[in-house]
This record gives sequence, C-alpha cells and structure tokens, in this order.
Amino acid sequence: MIYKSASNWLDSTSKKLLFFGMSGLGKTYVSNILRQTGEWFHYSVDYRIGTHYMGEHIVDNVKSCAMKDPFLAELLRSDSIYIASNITFDNLSPLSTYLGKPGDSKHGGLPFSEYQRRQQLHINAEKNSLLDTATFIEKGSKIYGYQNFVCDSGGSICEVVDPFDPQDHILRELSKHLLLVWIKGTNEHTQDLIDRFDKDPKPMCYQPKFLLESWHLYKKTVSLEEKINPDSFVRWIYSRALEYRQPRYAKMAENWGITINAEDLSNIKTVDQISALISKSLTKKMGVNK
Repeated sequence: MIYKSASNWLDSTSKKLLFFGMSGLGKTYVSNILRQTGEWFHYSVDYRIGTHYMGEHIVDNVKSCAMKDPFLAELLRSDSIYIASNITFDNLSPLSTYLGKPGDSKHGGLPFSEYQRRQQLHINAEKNSLLDTATFIEKGSKIYGYQNFVCDSGGSICEVVDPFDPQDHILRELSKHLLLVWIKGTNEHTQDLIDRFDKDPKPMCYQPKFLLESWHLYKKTVSLEEKINPDSFVRWIYSRALEYRQPRYAKMAENWGITINAEDLSNIKTVDQISALISKSLTKKMGVNK
C-alpha cells in the first residue's frame, strides 16, 4: 500500500484514495464531502464509463428507439433534432438503462444474448476506466493543481478484477497510486439494500460466469426464456450478487487495502473525520500484520 502507517497517511500532503463496495453504502457520499472542500479531484469510474466508453452506445440505443416513432424518425433523418445523454455524477440512469434487463420483451426485457453483449461492453469499459485512474491523477495535479485525489469506483469493480490473484494487473496498477478502501456493510445494510432494490430494480454489471450460472438456474423456475419477467430476474439475482461479492471485496481489502465500516459513515461530515477513519483502519491493519 502507498501509505505504510497512520502517521504516513496523516503527514502526507498528497492523499489519494479509491473507495469500493456495494452501491448505496456511501462511496459517492464520502467522495462528495472530499470534493466539496475544493481540495480534492473527484474521479467517478461510472461517469467515465458512461461518457467516454459507453456514450455512443447509449445514444445509439436511444436513437434506435426514437426511430420507431415516425414523427421522431423524420426529424432525426433531417438532422432537425439531436439526441444526447445527460449523464452526471449523480444521475447514471442513461448507463443503467442501456445495460437493460433480460427477459420478456413485452415487459421491456432484452434477449439474453444481447444482454450478455452489453454486459461485456460494460466490463471492458470498466476495466479501461479503472486503468485511466492514473492518467486523471496526473491531470488533476498538472492541469488543475489538485494534490489530493479520490476515485469513486463502481460496485462491480470486484467483478472485473481477480481479487484472489496477487498479480492482478488492474489491482496492482491501482495500488501503486491510491489507497484502496472497502466500505463494508453489515447484515442490516444488506437487507436495506435488498429492500431498496425491490422497490426500484435497476440493471447491474455481473461477472460473466456468475451471470450465466444464475440465468440457467433461474430459467428452471419458468418454462420459456420469453416468459421471464425482467424485473423479477434482476431482483432475484441481486441478492445472490450481494452474497457473491462479499468475499471478493474482502479479498481486495486483505490483499490491496483497508476496510472501514459503512455504519461509521452515518455521522461523517468533514474531511478530518474521514481522515481519522482511514488512520484508524491503517493502524488496525498494520497491527495485525506485525
């Protein structure tokens, strides 16, 4: 790790962090606290994916839908209107909408093969966006004068790296430049995430083997693929994904970083409080490793 002790972290005049963990546990919340001080460059992996790597796919998908309407189709053909994705740090809906959900087209579902294709596009984009982090650290410093840097990673980071491989290229590269910090939830947090997802099921990115196994397992509950309700499937796979991801997150923290508890973020309001949590976790980890 780039910080070998709590004092090393506290004394550093150039702090660099990458937060990872399930979406909804506080990654963007703490990143925004840091950014709003005006002293931290905030790099969002999901935003990078949705703008630089997936932006054209997202817009083309919207255009394809618009072309089904004769009125909009004529306007598009004559260049009378244009379509753009209004993705922001706080609104990643264009990206998740493009990923979609597999199942019955009558309920907005995609054929599973098309769903797999879009998943792979996202995986490739996420890998590239993670590897772009070092470039943005340099840009943040040279262009904007930021000495501090925070990377807000996507919840699927553990799906696109191999946490069990000590030579994983992406994790090795990231750990050269940043301190990786797992925001770990409790069982209560897990249930809260499931309850929230049930109310508003959203597309996610999954490790291909896990996705395929889950799809075949779920298909056993219905007679035909075309009969699968997309929302029902993503609700079902979400709880499985939470369980699947935990050991992967844990291994990332064990081999490449530190852990802070999501419950400790509930009253966090300042950079000093975040820094203290990092310091406490570094002290604990170094003590265990002695």
